[in-house]
Amino acid sequence: MQANSVQAPASPQVQASSVATAETSPLAARAPVSPEAAPTIQQADPSVRRWGWLRGRSAATGGFRPSLLSRWLWGFSLGILLFLFLCAIVPQWIAPFSPTDMKPDRLLQAPSLSHWLGTDQFGRDVWSLVIYGSRQSLLMGVVSVVIGGFVGTVLGLVAGYWGGVVDSVFMRLNDILMTIPGILLAIAISVALGPSFFNVILAISVASIPGKARVVRSQVISIRSRPFIDAARAVGTSHLEIMFRHILPNCFSPLLVMMTIGVGSSILVGTGLSFLGLGVVQEIPDWGYMLSQGRSYMTVAWWVATFPGLAITLLVVVVNLIGDEIRDRMDPKKGRA
Repeated sequence: MQANSVQAPASPQVQASSVATAETSPLAARAPVSPEAAPTIQQADPSVRRWGWLRGRSAATGGFRPSLLSRWLWGFSLGILLFLFLCAIVPQWIAPFSPTDMKPDRLLQAPSLSHWLGTDQFGRDVWSLVIYGSRQSLLMGVVSVVIGGFVGTVLGLVAGYWGGVVDSVFMRLNDILMTIPGILLAIAISVALGPSFFNVILAISVASIPGKARVVRSQVISIRSRPFIDAARAVGTSHLEIMFRHILPNCFSPLLVMMTIGVGSSILVGTGLSFLGLGVVQEIPDWGYMLSQGRSYMTVAWWVATFPGLAITLLVVVVNLIGDEIRDRMDPKKGRA
């Protein structure tokens, strides 16, 4: 008897007619579109499909994802940066000539097959000088950002966590430094200490501390009142452990983005000091000093100053592109498809 009460499954024709009735029903037409149906609507929009590769928007969900142009720039920037690091580490493998090889019979020669970027006023190959000069330029940018980031992180972490008088004293000193432009502060320190590689790095590091300290402080203030910090205090966790184990890792993402972008600014400041004669004066010049030497020959040998300037521009642009991409990838507000 129970077997007779079981209803037979509807035929395919009946199911098709039910679906058609539901689709043509006025109630179905007036019903709100569910979030699951939104991707279908966006897929039907030809503008999303046509320009999604440039906007960085997913044609499937409308969320943010790396666009085709962004991926090309990301790969290009990484390739250029790796090549420059290779030039800084093993320049003798890439440079065709020694940077100290002077040839009096080849003074200020234009770019040619034997000298791709020409020669300078001493007969040295400009391409070789650019390759060997990348070491000091990259070191100035990376080392100064690491030192400035470390000091700024400690100051911002202590000021944001303890607050009160400690925060007021640290931030007022930080505000005083922020009122002075970074390049002017670096020039003042370099003039006071004298031209040397260590003094240049110290000057750039001090100029980069205020911005990083303020960013870390703001992150610490927003994190220290969260429930997991209160729970750590309740179980007797020490202040140092809370600061460096629970708070600092949550401040790492914005700090990493700021340090990556800060490399380009540090390189500009370092080359500016070398251009003004406050940098390192060595037998193998860096890009800033090459630019300073080549400006006297712009009317007769434009390549002496042009190619070091292009190298500085390329490095700064590449570092900024990488920093922007890291910022987009670590931004929680931009969902990925």
